[in-house]
Amino acid sequence: MRDGSSIPPVIILGAGLTGLSAAYHLEGVPRVLVERAGEVGGKARSERTRGHTFDVTGHWLHLRDPRMQTLVQRLFADEAVPLARIDRVTRVFSHGALLSYPFQANLHGLPLDVVQECLVELVVARERAARGEARAPATFEEFAVARFGKGIARHFFVPYNTKLWGMNPDQLTADWVSRFIPIPDTAQIIGGALGLRQEGLGYNAHFLYPETGGIDHLPRALRRAGVDGHADAALLLGTSVEEVDVDGRRVKLSGEPDWRAYGALISSIPLPELIRRAPGAPPEVRAAAQRLRWVRWRYLNVGTRAPVPVDYHWVYVPELRYPFFRVGVFSNAVASMAPTGRASLYVELNERAGPVDERAVANALVDIGAVARADDIAFMEERAVEYAYVVFDDAYAEATRVIHDWLARVGVRSCGRYGAWIYNSMEDSMIQGLDAASWARRQLRSPAGGRA
Repeated sequence: MRDGSSIPPVIILGAGLTGLSAAYHLEGVPRVLVERAGEVGGKARSERTRGHTFDVTGHWLHLRDPRMQTLVQRLFADEAVPLARIDRVTRVFSHGALLSYPFQANLHGLPLDVVQECLVELVVARERAARGEARAPATFEEFAVARFGKGIARHFFVPYNTKLWGMNPDQLTADWVSRFIPIPDTAQIIGGALGLRQEGLGYNAHFLYPETGGIDHLPRALRRAGVDGHADAALLLGTSVEEVDVDGRRVKLSGEPDWRAYGALISSIPLPELIRRAPGAPPEVRAAAQRLRWVRWRYLNVGTRAPVPVDYHWVYVPELRYPFFRVGVFSNAVASMAPTGRASLYVELNERAGPVDERAVANALVDIGAVARADDIAFMEERAVEYAYVVFDDAYAEATRVIHDWLARVGVRSCGRYGAWIYNSMEDSMIQGLDAASWARRQLRSPAGGRA
């Protein structure tokens, strides 16, 4: 690498887990971390009010990569806040029954005609596959029907995902689902229908979480380890990127009269926002960015004045008659998330706009058994997430290819859930930060800055 004093620093846009991980793994390299908010963490942040702690809905840390396991152990080794290892307790509420997760492997408890429909259609789907008659699914709905049959698709996958995405899953491709949706074998599905509980399925059967509550302990630990006290690192909070000049290899930041040059640029801000700030992007790239779609949703932080009558960490609610699709109980995972004798919940709402009918939500929570009485609810506070999930529609693959190909040619690394424009976990975001740091080091060693 050339003398660090002769080259501009690595500039990292966004101090969520991806940006923080990149900064951490760039130790010894001059770097500037830019964050629009007044705190680090991105979506992995926490809010504390009236003795209750809430994350931006569920943020449970699942680690499968040895590098990330080592990193997290190192981050929390000297922390006053230890990590707890928690066995997932997840349910599905459907047809008045509280089922074990996943729905497709735990049909016992549903009305018998529903169980029969699900099993018969499962057999039909798997016989079609065995005869070679099933074609590759083009949509998420086709994926669900092909793997589980029309019954399971009709009673869970279609209504639940219609509520989550705000659109029918026949408008989504199946590209994102392979890792995140458990696919039990026939024996497990039949066993679950007979009452043999099938648990531990899926990628997140166990998770880690700070014992004193609040997922924000993770980004704060990354900040302390990778930025604070490092002479070669700077953190600019409350600062937005106004423009990116890829030809001049510089950025214009809010509140600064002059441009900042960069030796390498890592961005974890939402991909459409990055392209919007890059006037040098060619027309086809700007057009591709216009085709990107995402899900905005609202949720409620709910504090109770009494314990809740359920033990789960979260429950999926597929039926369209309920105004939410998922309800989580933070304090069931970590008791410190709520005062003694109370509970902290998050409620993810179907509707993206308009006034929230809190009375209807409270009554629905009682109806599914999440709270014992509506009067047990002490407060509800509405929150919104502009970028929640990216939409995998027919335009997705080509649009993201065009954008990322251009960014690679001009020497910009866009990564993380929203920078790469993908569906991933917190661990994946930190891995992408590590990979981006390696990329940036190569950029700095290259006389041409790594540009094509």
